[in-house]
Amino acid sequence: MGMREEIQAELAESLDDPEGLADAVTAVTGIRKIAGEYDPDLGGEKPETTVMYAGRGVLGGYLSKEIDGSLIQTTDKKLLVLQNELFVSEGGVPTALPAVPAIGDIVNGLRVMNLSADPVDATWTAQLRT
Repeated sequence: MGMREEIQAELAESLDDPEGLADAVTAVTGIRKIAGEYDPDLGGEKPETTVMYAGRGVLGGYLSKEIDGSLIQTTDKKLLVLQNELFVSEGGVPTALPAVPAIGDIVNGLRVMNLSADPVDATWTAQLRT
């Protein structure tokens, strides 16, 4: 088992543990709207497509020392999601296709302003804003 898998397994165990983070875990639902491309056969743009994804994560806030009022505002939220538990969903049912969130997506009703992965690509950390 590599470092990534080990970290993901330990975090998943912590998220499941009633004495750990289980009470802080929230369902994560993301939506990305992709504008249609120009199709010369149609003589216009293809319809917009929507990609939905779901998983679970821990939603929290920023420390006061991290808030600068510009890049990070007082109402911003921080979301930590395990990469191996975030999947594209079709009709509300998760598929086996892993999801990769992006800046501009809407996650749990909040817009993704910034997104980063940890050094071993075990988790995503997203900055969310209303």
